[in-house]
Amino acid sequence: MYKLLVKLLFLMPAETAHYFTLNVLHVIQKIPGVYGLMRSINFVKNEVKFVGITFPNRVGLAAGFDKNAKYLREFQSMGFGFVEIGTVTPLAQPGNDKPRLFRLIKDEAIINRMGFNNDGVDVVVERLKNRPKDLIVGGNIGKNKVTPNENAQRDYEICFEKLYDVVDYFVVNVSSPNTPNLRALQDKEPLTKILSSLISMRNGFILQGKIAKPVLLKIAPDLTAEQLNDLVDIVRDTQIEGVVATNTTISREGLLASKTQIAQIGAGGLSGKILFNHATEVLSHLHQKSNGTIPLIGVGGIDSADKAEQKMKAGATLIQLYTGFIYKGPRLVKDIAKL
Repeated sequence: MYKLLVKLLFLMPAETAHYFTLNVLHVIQKIPGVYGLMRSINFVKNEVKFVGITFPNRVGLAAGFDKNAKYLREFQSMGFGFVEIGTVTPLAQPGNDKPRLFRLIKDEAIINRMGFNNDGVDVVVERLKNRPKDLIVGGNIGKNKVTPNENAQRDYEICFEKLYDVVDYFVVNVSSPNTPNLRALQDKEPLTKILSSLISMRNGFILQGKIAKPVLLKIAPDLTAEQLNDLVDIVRDTQIEGVVATNTTISREGLLASKTQIAQIGAGGLSGKILFNHATEVLSHLHQKSNGTIPLIGVGGIDSADKAEQKMKAGATLIQLYTGFIYKGPRLVKDIAKL
């Protein structure tokens, strides 16, 4: 059934199909009983403790799918134990020019250059005040495109402060390839400053009587071994809680798609099956280098329960889906949640 639905949706441009599907789900779930029926079919309760939070199950939706926190209930009905919204920036921004989302069907992959298109932190905060119960929500935060890197720290601070009361954990995104020069913030000095600033802010919130919200870092799969080793030191020095490994890759190696098609698509981050091995190697490197002391979320190329299990063996406690969910559907969420 889902395979037939995918074939029909793939007749539309990728971004059109994305929002069409979510909006149809939103309308359907207004019918009494539909949400409850879908949730009863798809949801598997299998609680997992991670960075001090009890997650209903280990399967989450990766950032980028519900950038503006508009479809949390819909994703909850599809079995996800948590959803990471965003990337959210201080000011609303349209993102890059369309088309900016492309399917590589032979590879079961996606190339995107969305560019942090979102409604801005103030709008997202208002939506999250009415978020579903029993769903863990992470806030993935970034900087506006027009903000120079030397001022990026302030953008992260603004999002952190405004989202603090309405999300359960944070993910600092300095690894998207679709905002110019963003990945330069992964260098040791600027990254340490940003993370240390957020931890300092959190300590202030704790003194005010607020709950401590975990801070994680999302990294690129394209880092060198030396950069990954530096990252382990940064996590320890700043005392953030964990790492999300990994974001999309700028590599195009090993694809079945033709060089002509790849050239026509152009720039963007690649996700899907092709990313699995490399992203898992990064995950394993961090786990081994830190002697298992850094809590990890595994994401990248997961399209089966077996792949999710390999991520867990490499060091991941939680799993996030994006492209695999597009190609495989809610059944994938259910299968992994049972692990």
